[in-house]
Amino acid sequence: MRISRSASLLFLSVILMVYYLVAGIYLNNLGYYNHESLFYIEKARIVFDGVGARLKVMGLTAPMIPFLTTFFFTFISYTLAPVLASAIGTAVLFYVSASTLIRRQSDDFYMYLLLAMFLFHPGILYVACSGKSIYLILMFFFLFFLNLLKFYRSNTTFHVSIASICLVTLIFCDYRFVWLTLFFLPLVLAITLHSLNLGEQESIFRLFLSFNSPSLRRKLTNKTFALYIILFALPLVAVICYKLLNLTHASDLNYFNESPYATWNVLVDKLSFDQQTTNANYQIPELSLLLSARVILFCPMILIAIYLFRESTYQVLTILTPFAFIEFLHLKYDKVYLGYQYYLIFLMLAFLGVMVKLHTVKNQKAFRIMMGVVMALQLYTGWYFLAHSSLPEERNFMTVLTTRTIDESETQNADVANYINSLPDDARIVVDDATAYSVVAFVHSAKIHTLTMPYQPNFLSALESPDKYADYIVIATAKNAVTGYTQLNNRYLISIKQNIPQLQFKKVYETDDWVIYRVVK
Repeated sequence: MRISRSASLLFLSVILMVYYLVAGIYLNNLGYYNHESLFYIEKARIVFDGVGARLKVMGLTAPMIPFLTTFFFTFISYTLAPVLASAIGTAVLFYVSASTLIRRQSDDFYMYLLLAMFLFHPGILYVACSGKSIYLILMFFFLFFLNLLKFYRSNTTFHVSIASICLVTLIFCDYRFVWLTLFFLPLVLAITLHSLNLGEQESIFRLFLSFNSPSLRRKLTNKTFALYIILFALPLVAVICYKLLNLTHASDLNYFNESPYATWNVLVDKLSFDQQTTNANYQIPELSLLLSARVILFCPMILIAIYLFRESTYQVLTILTPFAFIEFLHLKYDKVYLGYQYYLIFLMLAFLGVMVKLHTVKNQKAFRIMMGVVMALQLYTGWYFLAHSSLPEERNFMTVLTTRTIDESETQNADVANYINSLPDDARIVVDDATAYSVVAFVHSAKIHTLTMPYQPNFLSALESPDKYADYIVIATAKNAVTGYTQLNNRYLISIKQNIPQLQFKKVYETDDWVIYRVVK
């Protein structure tokens, strides 16, 4: 009996999931971690094993959806939870994109291309094995544009509603995608113009005809307003409600996006840029004029997708919208290097565009050859861009993946955590997890209740009177890159000794980045 394509697809997805799990767990055993996964591990430990206002930590940690996704795997292992989530999530991403393909194309060649991309593209391996939340960004970005393209074909607002839900989810996976809505505001007018039953094909003439006819003008206004409401009302309401939640519980509308206690990338972005600009081998920042060119070099298939949509201006503009989006990000966040995930979205968009318009290609044999060559080129450019990334943690992943050597970047944090694990159960340890979340992530669950951290109401009291509220304090040394971003550094010791002269601190454990002091009362 012949196996159906859907059953074969499910089998391939399971095989991919096992492949990613083996690779991700292997890299984890080599000591590979990144800032995002460690941040989620630390917050998950607080939620399940901490003491204090844990509900606030659970509700205000951002991005919300990636953080909550790790909860499903914490019962297996805290340290493996992000890796398990990314590996399984990337396999689901393959299933979603491949199922979209087989519904539109019976040629298995393109399925093999997609499978090759998910097996060998370094960017996809980075998504699946790093424990980062990029898989969620790619999935909902893909579904958002898929439903928009479905709407173009059917003119059914149901697909716009689904696209709106996908956009909300995308924003709560990476808040910067909220700026994507800016570039859809003018595009909606072009979409509405196309939906009018007019003999003229050019958009500018359709607009002229609509404005000079009262009935068409009224119809255009109503349809445009309705489309705006369907597409943007839900994202707008969701963001406003979340900001009000932050205002209520943290007295700051943008707490989730600007506080190092709520999101991992606030501190990491600052550190990354500071390290690059103070490095002797300083790299020139990304230039706006060259950013789109870099995207095309990274994903030349996007040019094929644009060409296939050439007969429809508003559909070409839809494909070009992410280019405007990343250019805007570069201007707005000028002190932050563009992460690898913002290149990967074009990989998914390009394949989506090709699979949607594949049936319009006349010479399929020549097109298959071209697609095979382009895919091979993208595998190389994916490796090159990741290996030469401006972000240290992206280069670090490529180093560990290719050399398969022990990653020692988190060794000091793990050593400090192991010392904390060896302390008595009644010891009270003060830690600032804005900077020391990498240490807390390795602390055993049974010891989390001994830590005094900023989410707890007695943290400020412990800072002002450590002789009454603390037995040990974790201090960032002068060599630590984060020493300028925390109160618990050498300056704190000088200040507290001036205020409480009789108080003494005895050094009990030390690494290059951290010192643990015992409070001598």
